[in-house]
Amino acid sequence: MDVRLQRAIGKLIMGLIAGLLLAGCAEDAGVDQHGRKVAVERLEDQWLVINYWAEWCGPCRTEIPQLNQLAEQLKNQSAEVFGVNFDALQDDELAKSSEALGIRFTVLAEDPAPRFNLPRSEVLPVTYIVDPQGKVRERLLGEQSAAGLSKRLAELQAGK
Repeated sequence: MDVRLQRAIGKLIMGLIAGLLLAGCAEDAGVDQHGRKVAVERLEDQWLVINYWAEWCGPCRTEIPQLNQLAEQLKNQSAEVFGVNFDALQDDELAKSSEALGIRFTVLAEDPAPRFNLPRSEVLPVTYIVDPQGKVRERLLGEQSAAGLSKRLAELQAGK
């Protein structure tokens, strides 16, 4: 094989490797209810409150304002509230359902259950608290309040 051809192939391979590495830096966790990409970094190195909800779930409907309140309280802290639609709605359906319930926190279109080994729940609402290492620390069934979630999150952060 010609030396120039070997060099050209080597450069091509190096370019492909560099491109793949750079593409990995731009990893995302899918999109939110508005179709915006969710940076994977938002799901790492912080406490997560992950709530599964459905539009047909009565307790979910009354819990949403509490989760909105908690999301506001957690701004500028190393914790964030995320929602996941139990029925796996996507695109316009997810946007309409989220809007109908008045959800102001991020709703993930891609279920994070595989990432955090979240057990499937047949009861709604269900809320998981995940620590900065990605470990599920709490599974809370039924309607939660902002005060109760905030208190439990603080206890877990303090190691209780």
